[in-house]
Amino acid sequence: MEHVSSRPGATPLSSSLNLAGEVSKRMKTQYYTASSVDGFIATEDDSLEWLFPLGDLNDSSYPSFIAEVGALAMGSSTYEWMLRNADKVAAETGASWPYTQPAWVFSSRQLPAVESSDVRFVKGDVREVHREMCLAAGAKNIWIVGGGDLAGQFHDAGLLDELIIQIGSVTLGRGKPVFPRRVLSPTLRLVSVRQMGVGMAELRYEVEK
Repeated sequence: MEHVSSRPGATPLSSSLNLAGEVSKRMKTQYYTASSVDGFIATEDDSLEWLFPLGDLNDSSYPSFIAEVGALAMGSSTYEWMLRNADKVAAETGASWPYTQPAWVFSSRQLPAVESSDVRFVKGDVREVHREMCLAAGAKNIWIVGGGDLAGQFHDAGLLDELIIQIGSVTLGRGKPVFPRRVLSPTLRLVSVRQMGVGMAELRYEVEK
């Protein structure tokens, strides 16, 4: 049943949906991640520790990137790894949960929430969640934190605008692939390459639609 607010000055539902459409034209949905040279973002047990010795976050594009993020999404494996390794995350970022933006966690299981954070547990079609994220993000961007399959689902739905992948100078041999999709046409368009220190190179791709 449709719910219409009776508050004075409330925005009608149809106007809210139009606003989401207008906002989404200005914002970008971005998959920003780090990968090993051989194409893995995490080890087989979902560990991200391989990434920490490769450089300081403050010397990367992350500070400017996160300043433009208004909402983020992640899969349950990424979320649970952060909970299990709260001390390591805090040492690297300054906080065990380093996000002030609302976060949508995709999971079919019940997971614990992070105290004093705006974490929302969802499942199902990413299109419905993306509409909520657009409204929450305002004019800012949406960050698909990971994993690769979740980013792939946004791509499959035609919602992914950019891939920003930092290639670390390590190989993992096996693990969780950076983007488990075959993308042949339309292609990914390389728009920039940036070296960051001696351990990382950042590749930015636009998704041609």
